[in-house]
Amino acid sequence: MIEATYLIVQIIVIILVAPLVNGIIKKVKAFTQKRKGGSLFQMYFDLFKLFKKTAVVSDVSSWIFKVTPYIVFATAIAAALIVPVTTLIKPLWFPGDIIMVVYIFALGRFFMMLAALDTGSTFGGMGASREAMISSLIEPSILVSLITVGLIAKSTTVSVIMNFMQEVHNPLIHPVYIMAFCALFIIIMAETSRTPVDDPGTHLELTMVHEAMVLEYSGRSLALMELGAVIKQLVFITLLVNIFIPHDQMIHLTGFGAVGISLLIYLIKVVLAAICIAIAEVSTVKLRLFSIPNLAALSFILSFIGFLQYFVFGG
Repeated sequence: MIEATYLIVQIIVIILVAPLVNGIIKKVKAFTQKRKGGSLFQMYFDLFKLFKKTAVVSDVSSWIFKVTPYIVFATAIAAALIVPVTTLIKPLWFPGDIIMVVYIFALGRFFMMLAALDTGSTFGGMGASREAMISSLIEPSILVSLITVGLIAKSTTVSVIMNFMQEVHNPLIHPVYIMAFCALFIIIMAETSRTPVDDPGTHLELTMVHEAMVLEYSGRSLALMELGAVIKQLVFITLLVNIFIPHDQMIHLTGFGAVGISLLIYLIKVVLAAICIAIAEVSTVKLRLFSIPNLAALSFILSFIGFLQYFVFGG
């Protein structure tokens, strides 16, 4: 019964909040540019409209192109079920599930790149090759930063790490956690195709990465791809805010009231993280393709320094 409740809460919260995060980022960016911008709920309307439309499929595409949207969405949901939005409900337990989260997303990315190549589109192939380069550069940083925190918690299970961090008073005043936090923030910008790595709002062919890979999709297939992308973004934000800014230890109530308060605080943290991402985007410019390895190197250096500091401070 508890596990069923966890599954229901996770799926509802993740699917409902994920498009809102995208809306907040766009709204903040519009505000900084002195524009009104679209509604916070614009993505809900867009997804609803796309789900009602029939997808147009190229004659030269294979089954890979058709099943990829479902794989991308399924992998995003599977990863989301491993990263609890609240630790007050007993989560699903998998040994080594931090590594599992990373490679579940890698599976979705693999099929997305195959689908981009499947139609023979020039821009799809270009976006797939760029995505392969960026992911190969950024994945070591993801593993080192998350495993560093797992090393301190003596577990790579996300729920165990989150429970451990609740016992650490003010994690962000400790050098190890500061380095891992900064590295993970850069990782979020890269993994979710944000500036300075990619520009999610552009359709200029020579600069597209994520948009180039979904250029051939339409209708419900495009809706699944876009929903999978925002769910992935929310999962990484959840890792960031629930590991490094824990809050469940402050709640002294029990039952559904405690869960409701925990989810409310979680939502506030996600909104603040989305605002920070938007500010970081408008404060930078898109990097040239061959400058992205420098950013990936910076995130790896930060995560590796945090890893070394674990031993410097005696574990």
